[in-house]
Amino acid sequence: MEHLIQHFRKEEQPFIEQVVNWVREVEDRYAPKLTDFLDPRQRFIVNSIIGQYDTLQMASGGLFNAAERQRMLIYPTYYEPVEEDFQLTVFTIQYPIKFVQLRHPDVLGALLSLGLNRGKFGDIRVDEHHVQFVVANEIAEYVRLHLTGIGKVKVHVESMKETELLLENEEEWLEESHTVSSMRLDVIIATILKVSRQKAQALITGNKVRVNWTERDTVAFELQEGDILSIRGSGRVKILMTEGRTKKDKIRLQVGRLTQKG
Repeated sequence: MEHLIQHFRKEEQPFIEQVVNWVREVEDRYAPKLTDFLDPRQRFIVNSIIGQYDTLQMASGGLFNAAERQRMLIYPTYYEPVEEDFQLTVFTIQYPIKFVQLRHPDVLGALLSLGLNRGKFGDIRVDEHHVQFVVANEIAEYVRLHLTGIGKVKVHVESMKETELLLENEEEWLEESHTVSSMRLDVIIATILKVSRQKAQALITGNKVRVNWTERDTVAFELQEGDILSIRGSGRVKILMTEGRTKKDKIRLQVGRLTQKG
C-alpha cells in the first residue's frame, strides 16, 4: 500500500486515508459501504486502492448515462449490489422556460447556497426545456422543500422516476493520441491545444486552468491518469491513460477532448 500511495499527490493523502478507513469499515463490519458522489479522479484513486484487496469489490452509479459524478459502493465479495444500494434520487425543475433559460452554473450555485456539501449531489443536466439533477436520498426531501428559487426565478422541484426520460449528455468526448516529453501541465496544454509553451504557461499563470475542479497556477504541475483539465475558452480534457514510452523516451498519451459547443 505504501508503494501505491507514493504515486498520488500529497494533497490527495487525506482522501486516501478516508478510502483506507472505508476499507477497514467494510472488512470489520463485513457489510457494504456507500460513499458520497466522487469525481473521476477520486474514483480512480478508490479503484487503485480497492484493487489491492482480493476480498473487496466496488461498483459505482450516478443514474445518468456516463455520469461524471457517481457514488461508489465498496462491498465484500459475497455481496451482490442492486441499483437501490446507491440511494439516488433524480429531480426535474419546473420553471417558466418561456421567459428564462437556466444554465448549469445557476443550478449548481443554488444547490450550494442551500448549504449542501458538493458530495451530496451528482450531475446536473440542462437542455433548452429541462433541468435534471441527482442527489443522495438522505438530502432529497430537504432539497425538495428548500429549492424554491434559482437566482430571481421561482422554481418547483419534482422527483422523477428513473424510467422517465433522463437527459443524455450532449457532450462528446473525442479520443486523441499524443506523444509528450513529460506530464507537466504546460507541456500537455501546449501539445493538446497546439500552442507554444509560452502561451500554455500564460493560460496557467493567468488562472485559466483547473485540474480536477481546482485552479492550478504552477506550470510544472504533474498530471496523472484520471485527471480532468478545464481550460477556459478551450473546453475540457481527460487524461485517459499513459501507454509506455517511444524509442525517443517520449510518453504515449491517450486523452479525451471535449470541445465547447457553439
